[in-house]
Amino acid sequence: MDIFNSLMQGFATAISPINLMWAFIGCVLGTAVGVLPGIGPAVAVAMLLPITAKVDITASMIFFAGIYYGAMYGGSTTSILLNTPGETASMVTAMEGNKMAKSGRAGQALATAAIGSFVAGTIATVIVTLFAPVVADFAVKLGPPEYFLLMVLAFTTVSAVLGKSTLRGMTALFLGLALGLVGLDQISGQARYTGGIPELLDGIEIVLVAVGLFAVAEVLYAAMYEGRTAETQNHMSRVYMSKRDWQRSIPAWLRATAIGAPFGCIPAGGTEIPTFLSYAVEKKLAKGENKAEFGTVGAIEGVAGPEAANNATVTTAMIPLLTLGIPTSNTTAILLGAFQNYGIQPGPQLFTTSANLVWALIASLYIGNLMLLVLNLPMVKLWVQLLKIPKPQLYAGILIFATVGAYGMRQSAFDLVLLWGIGLVGVLMRRFDFPTAPVVVGMILGPLAEAQMRNAVSIGEGSFKVFLQRPMSIVLVVIIVLVLVLPRLYKWMAAKKELTALA
Repeated sequence: MDIFNSLMQGFATAISPINLMWAFIGCVLGTAVGVLPGIGPAVAVAMLLPITAKVDITASMIFFAGIYYGAMYGGSTTSILLNTPGETASMVTAMEGNKMAKSGRAGQALATAAIGSFVAGTIATVIVTLFAPVVADFAVKLGPPEYFLLMVLAFTTVSAVLGKSTLRGMTALFLGLALGLVGLDQISGQARYTGGIPELLDGIEIVLVAVGLFAVAEVLYAAMYEGRTAETQNHMSRVYMSKRDWQRSIPAWLRATAIGAPFGCIPAGGTEIPTFLSYAVEKKLAKGENKAEFGTVGAIEGVAGPEAANNATVTTAMIPLLTLGIPTSNTTAILLGAFQNYGIQPGPQLFTTSANLVWALIASLYIGNLMLLVLNLPMVKLWVQLLKIPKPQLYAGILIFATVGAYGMRQSAFDLVLLWGIGLVGVLMRRFDFPTAPVVVGMILGPLAEAQMRNAVSIGEGSFKVFLQRPMSIVLVVIIVLVLVLPRLYKWMAAKKELTALA
């Protein structure tokens, strides 16, 4: 009952006109940030920190939270329509969403992304409301061995599920892992694989790789092979979801929320692992006609699942931030800085010392989710009109968009050369049927996995047995082995059964 009363008091604060205005501005700005490649919510919040210095702390936190989850909504729009992920979290959405747009189902893809984000965000906010301290206590018990094995699980599922061949998936993954090693070693500070180029000391920007492999490669591939493929960008049918779309989307939203919610609480690679795991689960569970749509005309589950997982993760990331003072993503790290600017240290005492602020922030998550749904759903028709733009102008716009976004990150001409080089690699990968998504997964999670592996081995005093000495890590090892073995065992048994039937 105390939780309910506290939440009602939070709503009373959050629905004041000034706080509603800040929530609305944050949601609109966040959506715009999500659409633009290269900016991202962390950069947007960092840029706007000085603006809110004179604003009441509750209003500014509601504003930043609006930007944070608004960016997760906005990133899906350009991913679906233009195959240009505004945020790394939207890369998985681009894989099926863009194929749906090309087969005339852009409206359904945008609708399932918006509604799925709302459903997952709301369920995750309920989890934040009810279980913040409990979930945070569990998350803090996980150590480097568990984090490393979680990333290995992501590697195995992604490379096994994406693309037509496991070997090609693994090749793409190792390419990403290699790119992730470029720059200064996190522990020793030694330069690795930079070739003496100063610009590579900071590593290769992940957004640069995502935009190069998806957007630039898309345009170059279309320019080189236009007319040889049967894809159409302008063909459109219904804008809203059918009964069958709802039947396929609802289970995907719920499964993805269950996958994404726990990941918000642990510093194991942000939204990338849960979105890829959700995609892998949906592809494995799909049957018959639904399974055939994956990678061809676009499966709605491949948009519904990752988008819901993404938003569930983003929302539950508030749990460790508020209860333990531990940021699990770049954006929550900057939000932690914003709290400290006001002289407030998030942690176990925050719910006592600043209860009004915390519950107003939690209430604003409910309001922001509803606000984003109301903002985004009516705009589906407007966004779909983008597909009516003639291809030459559309592709020219995508290239300008991608180039400006890439240059804007570090104002470096070298980044532009790199962007176009990555784009050409992306064309080759498409031409020879290599999946591009594992490259980005390897780049994002590779350095994190390396750091966690080193920490785990240090804990085990140089012994790799540390990965088999803790209950949770043993469970993860078993799951990884099953992911690798079961599909092959199933294929072998099916082939044996076929041979027996023929005999």
